[in-house]
Amino acid sequence: MSLIWTPAQLAMLAKVVDLNGFSAAARALGVPKAAVSRAVADLEKTLGTRVLERTTRRIALTSAGRLVYPHARRVGEESDLARSAIFRLLTPEGRPLRVVADPTYGRVLLSPLVPRFLEAFAHVPLDVALDAQQLAAGAWDVAIRTRPPTDAALTQRLLGAPPALLAATPGYLQQRGIPARPDDLRTHDMLTPELSGQPEFRLTLARGAQRAEVPLVPKLAVDDPAVLHAATAAGLGVGLLPEFLCRQGLATARLKTVLPEWTVPPADALYALYPAALESDPRVQQFVDFLAANIVPALATPAAARA
Repeated sequence: MSLIWTPAQLAMLAKVVDLNGFSAAARALGVPKAAVSRAVADLEKTLGTRVLERTTRRIALTSAGRLVYPHARRVGEESDLARSAIFRLLTPEGRPLRVVADPTYGRVLLSPLVPRFLEAFAHVPLDVALDAQQLAAGAWDVAIRTRPPTDAALTQRLLGAPPALLAATPGYLQQRGIPARPDDLRTHDMLTPELSGQPEFRLTLARGAQRAEVPLVPKLAVDDPAVLHAATAAGLGVGLLPEFLCRQGLATARLKTVLPEWTVPPADALYALYPAALESDPRVQQFVDFLAANIVPALATPAAARA
């Protein structure tokens, strides 16, 4: 095997390790999975030793791989930078900036900002997808999501943490009673974020200097706030929800705040992610700066919502 191909093979190896998989690396690079597998196999043949240990669950570097990886990483980063630079040279306006967002947050928080961004930055076209599958695939320039993966190939910027509240339908509260103090929540059907392997959900509340912690066994625990909101709006219990999902329901009296004088911890923080190779791309910086300046006010709790 000619050594002329080694730089490309090194770049693919780095992507496989960074994304912990051949499929993810192939999606990020826009090539077939077989091409990535072949590149790594050819690299091992060229080097005369294995660089990866492949199991059904994870990818691990061998001792030789740990020596090669830092060099492979630098090759990959330089390749990404060169590709971005040439692309900007050949297409001054650039292809559309590929933006993907978690559907729940995208519809409510990102969608209203897209027209405003296009008005302010007419030279930056956008390709926006509210798609959880594309979010996981990694084929994007900027991603808006919670719980970002730990990946040195990605730069992340905190946009803010949505305020949360407890809410239920008037019909549910009429049937089951209105909680007067935090401990009353034990007798209610609770709808909460996922338990993350814990046997119970521990809800902390604050009122001035007062603190309360209530252990709960939820009727429903799920990692999708849209599902929690739907279950709450259907009258299935008291939901612990991001406040921005409840604004319409509260305004139309279809939902009622529970224990409004108590505050609960915010929902999962929202981040903008982009490949480190695009850190110098002005389009990415303009878009992320715009999000940081405008999503935070959107996350702020209106005074009326706490009434």
